[in-house]
Amino acid sequence: MEPKITQHLSSNLANWNKKSPIVLLLHGYGSNMRDLPSLMDFLPGLPWISLQAPVDAGNGGFCWAPRKVPSNPEAADVEAGTQRIWDWIDTNLPQDAPLVLIGFSQGGLMATQLLRTRPGRIKATVVLAGFVISAKQPGDKELVETKPKVYYGRGLDDDIISPEAVSRTESWMIRCTTPIIRRYERLGHSINEEQMADVSDYLELVL
Repeated sequence: MEPKITQHLSSNLANWNKKSPIVLLLHGYGSNMRDLPSLMDFLPGLPWISLQAPVDAGNGGFCWAPRKVPSNPEAADVEAGTQRIWDWIDTNLPQDAPLVLIGFSQGGLMATQLLRTRPGRIKATVVLAGFVISAKQPGDKELVETKPKVYYGRGLDDDIISPEAVSRTESWMIRCTTPIIRRYERLGHSINEEQMADVSDYLELVL
């Protein structure tokens, strides 16, 4: 049976205007829905939903796609994971609700996938220590034409995402978006307050 997204956390939904932006938090490989909500302390007031990936990664963790090759999963696996997220969105959120995507690591990959498949639904995209796959996606042509502002931040001491994946991601960002690329000294495969301050500035710019 195909795995489906069945678990999530959420906050600030009670007074949410269904036509205003809502944040989707997308965790990294081997993590879960509880990993990223603390980031919202830096973005107070925004309604958010933290989805839990449906694929068992072992040791109590979950993933959006199997990691056969680090920083370069199979395109078919990633595209299947992308469709699972859209299936959840289509079932649970209004069709005209603008999405603000915040993804870390493999969740950052999935944030780019949502942008690359339905660009018109995405209000803002935040990629934290993430990457893109090299396979062309249905929305890439539209992105080249519209060039939305996208935030991409990573630590210069990150030894998880390969240099090849970083180069691939930055090249795609420059070609298909108006990127805000930030590199942080003394930061590994993680997120710090300086980065979240930059994310806050970016969201104030685009929302």
